[in-house]
Amino acid sequence: MATETLTMAKALTLGLAAAMQADDKVILMGEDIGPLGGVFRVTEGLQQQFGAHRVLDTPLAESGIVGAAIGLAMRGYRPVVEIQFDGFIFPAFDQITTQLAKLTARHEGALQLPVVIRVPYGGHIGAVEHHQESPEAYFAHTAGLRLVSPATPHDAYWMIQQAIASTDPVMFFEPKSRYWPKGEVDLGAAGAELHASRVVRAGNDVTVVGHGAMVSMLLDAAEVAAEEGTSIEVVDLRSLSPIDYAPLLDSVRRTGRLVVAQEAPGSVSIGSEIAATVTEKAFYSLEAPVLRVSGYDAPFPPAKLEGAYLPDVDRILHAVDRALAY
Repeated sequence: MATETLTMAKALTLGLAAAMQADDKVILMGEDIGPLGGVFRVTEGLQQQFGAHRVLDTPLAESGIVGAAIGLAMRGYRPVVEIQFDGFIFPAFDQITTQLAKLTARHEGALQLPVVIRVPYGGHIGAVEHHQESPEAYFAHTAGLRLVSPATPHDAYWMIQQAIASTDPVMFFEPKSRYWPKGEVDLGAAGAELHASRVVRAGNDVTVVGHGAMVSMLLDAAEVAAEEGTSIEVVDLRSLSPIDYAPLLDSVRRTGRLVVAQEAPGSVSIGSEIAATVTEKAFYSLEAPVLRVSGYDAPFPPAKLEGAYLPDVDRILHAVDRALAY
C-alpha cells in the first residue's frame, strides 16, 4: 500500500469510503452531506460512489438525526452521523447522553450501538458564535461514550475506520483548523490502537500534552524552546475517553514536569482530569505543579478576538518557563 500526502479532510473521506466498502451496513447521515459533500467537503463524492440510500441528507434536526441513528443501530446498521459544527450538537445532547450512552448498559450488554458521531470542533478558523467551540468535556464525563480526536491526516484516516468498527458509540472530534494542512498517510498500516496516546516528540526537560489541533501548537512550541536550549517532550492524547495514561506517566516520571494544553475552557475539563490523575499517580516524580494552558472560562468571543482567547505558542512557553522555575 502506498503512502500519500493528504489533507485531514481528504484522509477522512478516504477512511469513510474504506469503511463503507468493507461493510455495507455503514451508512452516513447528516445535513448537506450528499451532493454538497458537507460544509468541509469531508463526504464529497461519497453519495455518487455509494448512492443516496447510504449517504443520507437529513433535515436540520440534530436530535432527530441522532435518534434515527440509534434506531438504525438497533437494526444492525453502523450509522456515522455528521454534526455540522460543534455548537450545533446541543439539540442532540439528550439523545446522546440519555439514550445512546446508556442503552447498552440498560440491556445488560445484549444490545450494541455502533454509532459514530463526527463533530468538527475548535477554533482558529475565524467563524461566528457556535462555530468554534470545544464541548468535548461534556461527553467525556458521560459514561458509555468513547471519545477520540485525531491530530494528523494519518490518524484521521485510520481512527475513523477503527471508530466505525467499534461496537460502542464513539464521539469523533475533528479539529477544524487541521482539515487543510497536509501530512503523510500510510495507507497500509494504522500504527496505533484507537485509544492509545503517543509520544510524538522526545524531550527531557518538560512534558507537554494535548489533543487535536493543540498538538501542532505544542510541536511548534517545542521547536522554539529547542532554539533556547529547552527540551520538550510532546504527547498526543488521541483518545479523551478512555485516556491512555501509560505513555504520559512514563514521560512525566522522566521529565518531572507537565503542562497540559487545550482550546476548551479550563474549569472542569479534560485538562483538569489529566492534572489530577497525573498528580495522584506520579506525585513523587513531579518537580513542579502540573500546569494548565486553556481557553478562558468565558463564552467563545467574536472572530477578531479568538487570538486573545485561544492558547498559542507564547502562552505554552510561558507555562513551560513557570514549570522550569520551580
